[in-house]
Amino acid sequence: MTMAQIVVRQLDEAVLEAVKLRAVANKRSTEAEVRAILSSAVGLSPTDSAGGGPVQRFSDFVGIASNKRSQQEIDDYVRSLRDEWER
Repeated sequence: MTMAQIVVRQLDEAVLEAVKLRAVANKRSTEAEVRAILSSAVGLSPTDSAGGGPVQRFSDFVGIASNKRSQQEIDDYVRSLRDEWER
């Protein structure tokens, strides 16, 4: 499945800050939060829009490893996996 990208120009800083706060509260990245907001706004669940299984939070992937690694190490590892996937 091909995934699309969009750019939102002239976004009010207050809106971006609100999305960032909402993302933190939901334990998601800002990008994941925007995807969830858009999916909800058009009446799709995040599962429907992703075309895969149920959406999982970062903590679901980390599990017990979070006790053995710093959050920064985990974040860096996930970013490296994402970067490899996007190539």
